[in-house]
Amino acid sequence: MLENEANPTISKSTGLPRKHFYRARAHSNPLSDSHFPVPISPSHVDFSLHYPQFSCEVSCIKKVQFADIGCGFGGLLISLSTFFPETLMIGMELRDKVAEYVKERILALRATNPGQYQNVSVVRTNSMKYIPNYFEKGQLTKMFFLFPDPHFKEKNHRRRVISPHLLDEYAHVLEVGGIIYTITDVEELGEWMKTCLDNHPMFEALTEQELQADPAVKLLSTATEEGQKVARNGGQTFQAVYRRIALSL
Repeated sequence: MLENEANPTISKSTGLPRKHFYRARAHSNPLSDSHFPVPISPSHVDFSLHYPQFSCEVSCIKKVQFADIGCGFGGLLISLSTFFPETLMIGMELRDKVAEYVKERILALRATNPGQYQNVSVVRTNSMKYIPNYFEKGQLTKMFFLFPDPHFKEKNHRRRVISPHLLDEYAHVLEVGGIIYTITDVEELGEWMKTCLDNHPMFEALTEQELQADPAVKLLSTATEEGQKVARNGGQTFQAVYRRIALSL
């Protein structure tokens, strides 16, 4: 407690980092050159540093299966962690202050909840450029894209995190049967993401019955700061949830 009293970035009541010390711009330019280390390949990523409780040695650590792309302040990750406690998951965030907040939040939750939240971590990176540097072919079972930057201007549509060429990369790292989850409060962007996924030969939409049975779907609009804000304001959201399929020969 004395340490928390001396550190204004930590809440005295919860022991968690105070979000307003880590505020940043809502979005960053994903095409700009940022300065952070990038692994040469997935084999050069030491995930044992992220999940020490799951590591016996680097060669036998479990593999990450969920990726939250542009994870923001980590609300979805924290919720997923308790729903899937044996599944390793990672958030990928470009903004340095926000990534640092998520890191501190996870460390604080681990400290105050022994044995929990050991399966979740975060890395600062540009997922539009470096997804193949972190994940092997067919490694992931779920990818999440929650409330991404809409990039309204047509000239900036190439910056959108769901696009035909990026779906090729996502299909590469997703296993057959793996799922992409998207949600936005911008109708035009929702239609854009749905159209991109509909037109891609390696994705098909989940049925209504499958959506109802998937616990992750229920978190899309409630687990994040953005989703909660939309709900408070009585806004509407637009989801697209698709399965990775094998190409027909």
